[in-house]
Amino acid sequence: MRRGLDPTRTVPDHEQKRLAVGYVKEAWTEGLLEGIDPDCLAQACLFTALAELVATYGEEATARYAAGLSARILSGEFSVRPRQ
Repeated sequence: MRRGLDPTRTVPDHEQKRLAVGYVKEAWTEGLLEGIDPDCLAQACLFTALAELVATYGEEATARYAAGLSARILSGEFSVRPRQ
């Protein structure tokens, strides 16, 4: 089990993002071990993330953010294979 953040200190944004990715990867692995299809996991993660962004920033800001994802995907930003 992973230790949580120390509530008495300020944790930089990049460190919080690193920890968050670790938690999501753990949950993903648990889902796979339970037999959940990776496509279902991906769609559930996207829905949850977008719903949280809408709750935090609103529909307009989230839609602008999502509109920029196409170019980022095509540029390979989310690819896990090594780029040449």
